[in-house]
Amino acid sequence: MCLAIPSRVLAIDGFMARVDTAGTEREVNLMLMHEDVAVGDYVLIQHGHFAYERVEPERAQEALALMQEILAQGDADVRAW
Repeated sequence: MCLAIPSRVLAIDGFMARVDTAGTEREVNLMLMHEDVAVGDYVLIQHGHFAYERVEPERAQEALALMQEILAQGDADVRAW
């Protein structure tokens, strides 16, 4: 099982996008996407920096809020998940 944090698309250049993942910006590849992606959309990213699924904003916000709630419980490092 893989835990994916919704990442907001900041910019798109061809098949590459710049995203914000929990406050960290990074480049991801869009070649695995089966639907169009626009700036402001949320995507899930798999290992290797490939975006693979667009997520509705409401679902993304719910997941991000839940993640914040879990992290507020104490010392937690999402890299260990």
